[in-house]
Amino acid sequence: MNVNHRFDGPEDAPVLVLSNSLGTTLELWDSNVAALAHHRRVLRYDQRGHGGSDVPPGPYTVEELGRDVISLLDELGIERVSFCGLSIGGVTGLWLGANAPDRIDRLVLACTGARIGTTEMWTERAATVRAEGTASIAAAVVERWFTPGLAMARPELVARFRAMVESTPDEGYAACCDALRDFDFSEELGRIAQPTLVLAGSRDPATPPELGAFLAEKIPAATLTLIEDVAHLANVAEPGQFSHAVLTHLEDA
Repeated sequence: MNVNHRFDGPEDAPVLVLSNSLGTTLELWDSNVAALAHHRRVLRYDQRGHGGSDVPPGPYTVEELGRDVISLLDELGIERVSFCGLSIGGVTGLWLGANAPDRIDRLVLACTGARIGTTEMWTERAATVRAEGTASIAAAVVERWFTPGLAMARPELVARFRAMVESTPDEGYAACCDALRDFDFSEELGRIAQPTLVLAGSRDPATPPELGAFLAEKIPAATLTLIEDVAHLANVAEPGQFSHAVLTHLEDA
């Protein structure tokens, strides 16, 4: 399994892994890397089925997404990292925090939840993408990523992310929908022992703030930070605030 990845930042700094949302590539983090890489060796990667990574036939599981990270760290000779994931990237972080505690130092779980959406929603979306392609759902998906005000002010940003969804391999996207369909970590959150920052967008329709509040309540060493007036891609809408919150958490050792 080839996992496309890239490094930014000083080679001798502690490693921070950034994990993408469904339908995006490692370019999701372009507006955050400059700030984060001043202090960390930033390792970005594409989820399986996305970007430059391999696209094995689905369905996928969240365990497979987590094991892809472990395999990548093994390949790169990296023993222990901090991990920041958004949406399905955050779901990957939940699995890693509970199941690979020796590899994960600190967690940031952004715009995510222990259970996202419904079985019916993910089943329907996966079927639509397999039948009609990612282009058929791109506009509706991206509409949930940005507030109407931001979308109106920055149409080029919306267009860039819509193109990112449309370029995602159909099977990769659908197979990750399968993974989200089958994932419910609600009863497992107490197993996560790492210091954890939960970030939520106050106007996020995809993973509403109450999902973040539930994570912060159930994960023993977690705190919640609400980013006001942003939708699902909080790191893009408020890159400065997002990056500052991540760095503050990582440096609070």
